[in-house]
Amino acid sequence: MLRHIFHHKGPAEGCAHFCCTKVEDFGVSFGTFEVFSHVHLHFHCGELTAIIGPNGAGKSTLLRAILGEVSHTGSLRFVDADDRRTGHPVIGYVPQYLRLDLSAPTTVIDLFMACLTARPVWLFPARRCRARVLAGLERVHAAHLIDRRLGALSGGELQRVLLALALDPMPNLLLLDEPVSGVDQSGLALFYEILAELRVQEDLAILLISHDLGMVARHADKVVLMDHGIAAAGTPMEVFSDPQMERVFGILPDVRQLRRRTEETDEGEAARSWN
Repeated sequence: MLRHIFHHKGPAEGCAHFCCTKVEDFGVSFGTFEVFSHVHLHFHCGELTAIIGPNGAGKSTLLRAILGEVSHTGSLRFVDADDRRTGHPVIGYVPQYLRLDLSAPTTVIDLFMACLTARPVWLFPARRCRARVLAGLERVHAAHLIDRRLGALSGGELQRVLLALALDPMPNLLLLDEPVSGVDQSGLALFYEILAELRVQEDLAILLISHDLGMVARHADKVVLMDHGIAAAGTPMEVFSDPQMERVFGILPDVRQLRRRTEETDEGEAARSWN
């Protein structure tokens, strides 16, 4: 069950090297209420696509539809550079938060073992998968947390653990639903640094929901503005200067200024961490 939460098998259609993902004419309705319709998205491996928009615009529902957790119209295609569909892609998913009993003795390695084996955790020796768990945690700079209680983790530490879990096995598409909501500035900067490393080292296609326009301006390759459909899409510069941005948010952000402020904040946090 836990494995199903963090990893989803995609449809039988795909591409030999998982070069891109195509969301074609997606739509979701609950009864007579239409959440969104006619959503077309196309994102490549090695790119980070950020989804922004007001609350209730359908951002999280879109991710759930891609995961197959809600019924939808349209199709999801994984294609190679020649537009050929083949293979069985894996989708990694990091939720906004994980509900857990903070007083429970469950540790980080217990969580991984619950996902990596069909047997009850108490019947499966931890040493058999410890090396695998450590390797996964090292990828997100969290190897030191392997024996930590989940309830003792900070918000940023827990999200990095969930990210490591979503990366085992390595997915072709990584979905992140506001993964740093409530995380402090240093934890947020580290999380985005890890995503940058993954894009380069693993050539991942990453789809991220975020309300932090500064981080989006600095790190995203593409931005999608949702408002019960696609209101605007393109580079951060294109979307942030689009009239639809002003209609939805009431402002037209200055991308250069947002990037500069984010960089200055990150530098300030780094300086404090050395003192």
